Amino acid sequence: MRITDTSDTWWKNAVVYCLDVETFMDWNDDGVGDFAGLAQRLDHLQELGVTCLWLMPFYPTAEKDDGYDITDFYGVDPRLGHHGDVVEAIRTARDRGMRVIVDLVVNHTSDRHPWFRAARSSKDSPYRDYYVWRSDPPPDTSAEVVFPDQEDSIWELDERTCEYYLHRFYKHQPDLNVSNPAVRDEIAKVMGFWLELGLSGFRVDAVPFLLETAGIPQAEAARLPDPHAYLRDLRSFVGRRSGDGILLGEVNLPHEGQAEFFGGLAGDELTMQFDFIAMQKLYLSLARQDAAPLADALASRPPISPDCQWATFVRNHDELTLDKLSDDERDEVFTAFGPEESMQVYGRGLRRRLPPMVDGDPRRLRMIYSLLFSLPGTPVLFYGEEIGMGENLALDGRSAVRTPMQWTSARSGGFSRAAPSRLTAPVVEGPFSPEHVNVAVQRADPESMLAFMTRLVQRYRECPELGRAEFAVIDQPHRSVLAHRCTWGDGTLVAVHNLGPDACTVPLTLDGCDDEHRLVDLLQVGSTPLDRKGTASVALDGYGYRWLRVVGPASRRLV
Repeated sequence: MRITDTSDTWWKNAVVYCLDVETFMDWNDDGVGDFAGLAQRLDHLQELGVTCLWLMPFYPTAEKDDGYDITDFYGVDPRLGHHGDVVEAIRTARDRGMRVIVDLVVNHTSDRHPWFRAARSSKDSPYRDYYVWRSDPPPDTSAEVVFPDQEDSIWELDERTCEYYLHRFYKHQPDLNVSNPAVRDEIAKVMGFWLELGLSGFRVDAVPFLLETAGIPQAEAARLPDPHAYLRDLRSFVGRRSGDGILLGEVNLPHEGQAEFFGGLAGDELTMQFDFIAMQKLYLSLARQDAAPLADALASRPPISPDCQWATFVRNHDELTLDKLSDDERDEVFTAFGPEESMQVYGRGLRRRLPPMVDGDPRRLRMIYSLLFSLPGTPVLFYGEEIGMGENLALDGRSAVRTPMQWTSARSGGFSRAAPSRLTAPVVEGPFSPEHVNVAVQRADPESMLAFMTRLVQRYRECPELGRAEFAVIDQPHRSVLAHRCTWGDGTLVAVHNLGPDACTVPLTLDGCDDEHRLVDLLQVGSTPLDRKGTASVALDGYGYRWLRVVGPASRRLV
């Protein structure tokens, strides 16, 4: 067996784990998670098999957008700790085999950032051009807002200077003018600062918005450098400063649009991108119990450079967006997984975690995560997925899935000993509360969700072809089944997943194989023979899943 974490392409077989320091572990019992608490819980992540830690914003903030409204790109929110605590957490993570990346949020700042305060103090301020302004009243831009329940325009009048500033997100988050060389220099300094502290790269927020030239006069925009040249510069900068650092980009576009942000086949822009299309089609496939939408989405991925990679996920820290589905398809997913209006958000997504969406059915949960880890790409987990945490729909918007981590069955889930009224967010209640779902109990149970996820991560890390291989769907007759093959070097792995509740037997024919080959199970004990034509019959339970290593007569691999 091989556990692959090699040099400058370590990210191809990484297991990425996203968390918010504020909700992970409170070590000083003030009700807010902190870096000291994170450092104390890194052993849990090491035991799970995490190899890359992704930290959501921990910078000083005006606290209007869960840390994404930043007031100081170089600072640390004092509630969470200080720079020494950050460095200690990074060092501790690296000692345990985990790299660390952090959110790079440079599309906008808080309106309380010193740059914006200076910019709005006078039209002659040297920081005025750090932002995008217009003097004439803007047209109706209600169709362009990102959060339609909160905003009705992407322009806001600044009464101090009687001009309008651009904000793609909230009005309290003015957009930076990245076409300004001075702003680009500032962004490079910010990145350089954090890389010097030991980071392995950044998750880049809202990349298309970062590069666009909306609001800049057309004549001026025509003279600007190619935005993608700037993205290439950022990739090169990270490489020079860190050697093997990455840019993991949030680009929610159709696949052909995402290809541009990889830099095409040159692969010199974003290192990795989340595959939003495959994620949305996954939920459509689950709702229909039909593997075809997901298979089609995976087959539609454009060719990318070997210097790039897709990132796969079933849940992230934002709303579970379904905006690339048709209206009818979105309604199918809503009906299956979020039928109540309170479970939906912005008319385009779900604000739920996966376990409540499938009524806590352990068969479906395990099948879905097995499928995630078997797909071509790098899997990304959101904190709490390893134990099957639920959401708190009593909280507003996307905050429903950002509740405190559940460590024990004690009050507040062992997250903090502070009074519940002082917690940064209330814990989940009901069947997914800490009383029923927590790390401590599951750690002692070999049949728990945590034990399953730990085994799954271990198997994934022993199968380098899953992150690096050519991918092909295997034809078979069952509508509810996705069967695919990953081949890399001398390794071939076949994964078979049943998205439906009925058991079935799946005939598989593998090119290049014959009766001297066999399929060895990696998630359970046993093997399956092939006949002279390379055909095998694979039995699947309802919501069943199997990972099968192709082993030939001359194979020396340990399985």
